[in-house]
Amino acid sequence: MSVGDFITTNFDHFLQMTGFANAEYTNLIMICVGALFVWLAIKKDFEPLLLVPIGLGIIIGNIPFKSGMEIGIYEENSVLNFFYQGVKQGWYPPLVFLGIGAMTDFSALISNPKLILIGAAAQFGIFGAYMIALALGFAPNVAASIAIIGGADGPTAIFLTSKLSPELLGAIAVCAYSYMALVPVLQPVVMRLLTTKSERVIKMKPGRQVSQTERILFPIIGLLLTTFIVPSGLPLLGMLFFGNLLKESGKTDRLAKTATNALNNAVVILLGLTVGCSTQAQYFLTFDTIKIFALGAFAFIIATASGVLFVKVMNLFLSKDNKINPLIGNAGVSAVPMAARISNNLGLEYDRHNFLLMHAMGPNVGGVIGSAVAAGALLGFFVN
Repeated sequence: MSVGDFITTNFDHFLQMTGFANAEYTNLIMICVGALFVWLAIKKDFEPLLLVPIGLGIIIGNIPFKSGMEIGIYEENSVLNFFYQGVKQGWYPPLVFLGIGAMTDFSALISNPKLILIGAAAQFGIFGAYMIALALGFAPNVAASIAIIGGADGPTAIFLTSKLSPELLGAIAVCAYSYMALVPVLQPVVMRLLTTKSERVIKMKPGRQVSQTERILFPIIGLLLTTFIVPSGLPLLGMLFFGNLLKESGKTDRLAKTATNALNNAVVILLGLTVGCSTQAQYFLTFDTIKIFALGAFAFIIATASGVLFVKVMNLFLSKDNKINPLIGNAGVSAVPMAARISNNLGLEYDRHNFLLMHAMGPNVGGVIGSAVAAGALLGFFVN
């Protein structure tokens, strides 16, 4: 072979390996979706810590290439596939829960234990969506993965889906994180619709002071109670309460700071990026994905409405001085502390002296526990 033929052959081979030669219109659609996520995060400040890595991950995952190069997230021996194992095998979500536990102050819930009922009520969105998904013909394991989106908890959704329907991991994860980012958009509409003006200005009594002993005992007792009920939720609940004990013990500050900062940040980066990369067009752009997004939105709306309506029912049995502002009912979902901030902001909109943030943190952290328990219960349905 002459030098000219050699160069021509190799140049043709190079052209065949480029993204231009392997691109399909679906890749371009997903790249635009990734760019939209990044724009929403940076320009509109929609949860940038989530949407920036996910958005760029979507772009990376949809760069077209010729299969067999061992660079794609679904190709064995690729670096991205190695990172993806943390999602597929469920390593990342418990580590995220460790960080959440180390950052969470459960004192609002401890001082007013009945607020955990609001967090529990909001989980009706999960089980309501589960029944609807079953009625629409989804397989039980897929229905469970779709339903968990209603908890507005990305790590929990990833954990459950990795166990029950890993083929839908990209769609479920992106859907869950998308609705977490859209909390400020979706929840106020439901909250206004279901409450009256007089209910929105209800002022709640300040919570009592919680002792350090109570703070230390709570994660231990909480761990025992929840995991004895749903042992299948142990990976999430165990790490959540472990992280909180590190925070509250007063003796492990270095470990708590590592869990909340360095470790948590590293895991969030890897989790967001690999979740985004897993949305390759050929797996993501399907009719099932559209149905998942629709049902996910429905589950999230049901969860928000359930929390608000449950507070209204509770108030029927509470004295006038102990009424609960229904605006904190939305915080029963697991989006911490976004949902609690929405409760507070909406309350201030109707009474600039009515601060609901600390009250809303009670059902909000209760929702974290509730979504993990719900995931454990759903997972338990499929354990032989």
